[in-house]
Amino acid sequence: MVSETVQSQSKNVCVIGAGPSGLVAARELRKEGHKVVVLEQNHDVGGQWLYEPNVEEEDPLGRKPFLKVHSSIYESLRLTSPREIMGFSDFPFLVKKGRDMRRFPSHTELLLYLRDFCHYFSLRDLIRFNTRVDHVGMLDYGVCGGDLKWIVRSMDINTEKVVEEVFDAVVVATGHYSQPRLPSIQGMDTWKRKQMHSHIYRTPEPFNNEIVVVVGNSLSGQDISIELVEVAKEVHMSSRSLNISEGLSKVICKHANFHLHPQIENLQEDGRVIFVDGSSILADSILYCTGYSYAFPFLDTKGMVVVDDDRVGPLYEHTFPPSLAPSLSFIGIPRKIIGFPFFESQAIWIAQLLSGKKVLPSWEDMMKSIKEFYHSREAAGIPKHCTHEIANFEYCDKYGDNVGFPHTEEWRKELCISAIINADVNLETYRDLWNDHDLLQQALQSPHFTQLGLQDSPL
Repeated sequence: MVSETVQSQSKNVCVIGAGPSGLVAARELRKEGHKVVVLEQNHDVGGQWLYEPNVEEEDPLGRKPFLKVHSSIYESLRLTSPREIMGFSDFPFLVKKGRDMRRFPSHTELLLYLRDFCHYFSLRDLIRFNTRVDHVGMLDYGVCGGDLKWIVRSMDINTEKVVEEVFDAVVVATGHYSQPRLPSIQGMDTWKRKQMHSHIYRTPEPFNNEIVVVVGNSLSGQDISIELVEVAKEVHMSSRSLNISEGLSKVICKHANFHLHPQIENLQEDGRVIFVDGSSILADSILYCTGYSYAFPFLDTKGMVVVDDDRVGPLYEHTFPPSLAPSLSFIGIPRKIIGFPFFESQAIWIAQLLSGKKVLPSWEDMMKSIKEFYHSREAAGIPKHCTHEIANFEYCDKYGDNVGFPHTEEWRKELCISAIINADVNLETYRDLWNDHDLLQQALQSPHFTQLGLQDSPL
């Protein structure tokens, strides 16, 4: 660790994206004395949470490298985690009168929370909206470490004016729920009927009276199927495993037009979908709820950071490419975590590394750590595409220890787990009926919720 007498350095930093991770990055970088510019392709903050109803121009399977639509949120989407656990450490996700006061509110409520966060910490002035980043590359390839600078080319979407700027550091905060991950199914390219990824699913009405195949039983696949079953003629869910949750099983039993199938063997040109057990149906539409891939089409690292089967690497602690850090970093890559507080701890570490308050281990030590992590995942039988799925409170706490970030409160962990268990058993009702009232009271009386005091509460 660098001694405290070291002169704090102020860097010129570009943050790409004004979603949750980009906003908290901007706040922490500014707090640490850096000059920050946030480049955001949309007209407002929110990232994934900025709902975009107009998807007509998007490729239905999202196969183009630069997508026209960023958000994958559908109209009826509600949070899958209770609001109490979601807030940043010093900005609780409070209930506000006249807004969606439910514990599992709609996506609009989370967007409003992010706008409140932006307003409370005066971040809007740091953001350039309607600005798409086309290229990020090293200014002097061959210079590594602290002297590395980055050239960022961006375009104003309204005027089409292109600007090139040089920054000391770039923080990539572009999210991971935009680039569709698609299965490889024989006959996909020649199937003549409607195929689309859930990235552009918004409402069930276009599937009225259709026979629909939903591929994948992820949370979004389940939610969308529950919605489709009310308007479609039939919904056929194709799942890798037929060993499904009690909650999904209850829903399927309740609806005569909802059917479960194994994986798809192939697609026939006449519209027939053949499953691996030999059964088949004639379908009107196929909806792929098969998740998302990491994609950074604007980023040129000369091969020092690559995405291989959804593993972004090499990255030390899912954040820092050893050859390019700390001048290049990524926020928001981990999945299966309580997102906002973790992004906050990432942002603090990045800001303090850039100011010289903290230093990273040597290149050799970072690479050794990454290799050991990869080996441990392999030994545990975890596939490569799950590299960034954490599902471990202890890891998040250890990560936060790098900058003295507070550990995840017990009530936050328990509320997170109780929601997962409830959803597993009561898929249709878990957002509105729950049995963790005591935990909820404990949360609301904790310092996290009482810290702002009524006089300067963002209510």
